[in-house]
Amino acid sequence: MEITTIGLDLAKSVFQLHAVDATGAVVWRKKRRRSVLVQELAKVPPCLVGIEACATAHYWAREISALGHEVRLMPPAYVKAYLRRQKNDTADAEAICEAVRRPTMRFVAVKSAERQAVLVLHRTRELLVRQRTMLVNAIRAHCAEFGLIAAQGVGKVGDLLKRAMQAGPAALPDLARAAMGLLAEQLESLELQIQALNRRLLAWHKQDETSQRLATIPGVGVISATALAASVPDPGQFRSGREFSASLGLVPRQNSSGGKDRLGRISKMGDRYLRKLLVVGATSVVRRARTARSAPWVSRLLERKPARLVTVAMANKTARIVWVVLSRGEAYRPPATA
Repeated sequence: MEITTIGLDLAKSVFQLHAVDATGAVVWRKKRRRSVLVQELAKVPPCLVGIEACATAHYWAREISALGHEVRLMPPAYVKAYLRRQKNDTADAEAICEAVRRPTMRFVAVKSAERQAVLVLHRTRELLVRQRTMLVNAIRAHCAEFGLIAAQGVGKVGDLLKRAMQAGPAALPDLARAAMGLLAEQLESLELQIQALNRRLLAWHKQDETSQRLATIPGVGVISATALAASVPDPGQFRSGREFSASLGLVPRQNSSGGKDRLGRISKMGDRYLRKLLVVGATSVVRRARTARSAPWVSRLLERKPARLVTVAMANKTARIVWVVLSRGEAYRPPATA
């Protein structure tokens, strides 16, 4: 029987494959180790290969596509509906094979190695920023135990450390001062590493046309533009800006039934990092609108709704503008004033 579809369940060492023919009949089920997976798929004529969009999925999609197969990635949450009863590798591979053949299934675009490298920069920077926040909180807490207080903000920690180093033994014992010195060295090292990553992201932004066009949108800076350009290689997978916004979890969660529409809070589904960047950028737009009245739509909404709700609504609107900019290949054009 000719194989038309293969469901591949990824793992660290042992992979499960489930192959079917055009009628859906099972041709074979196999387990293959990582070292021989490519050789096994090279023996199969070109067919459709379904994979869950999980860790290492984009790498294997590129490797298998090079063999002539058509590879489609699917969100794991959408594949779960096709899983029967018990969960194991064999059942997972069968569910993937069934899901990839559905005409209404939504797929994830395969990222290139370059775009994945940009996202590695973002993930590394996010990790270092979290570590910096932990260090700052630790320094402030330790200094507060000895009556050394500083204003809030990362920029005020330098003055706090200077006061701690200059304090006498009566105010700050030598043991605590030595510990503060270690934390200060780590904080300075993290600052240098974060700045180096920012320079790398800025260099990639200057050579990527898509990222430059995204940066013309209000509330989208270099960090957000590079993350969006690397994360959305194919905007055509979304039919509208609302679908793209919904994929980021910025639309209300529905609990509608019987013809009654019930909308709740945002769903918070999809990429948390992109959603956070859009909300942070929208916060700056709302803050400027409050002071300079630069965005009439935001100003009118602020008169009726809380600031945080307006911020999320602005992030939703920004996500839709991002999809339009990506789809049309144009820079952002501000609306004409009345």
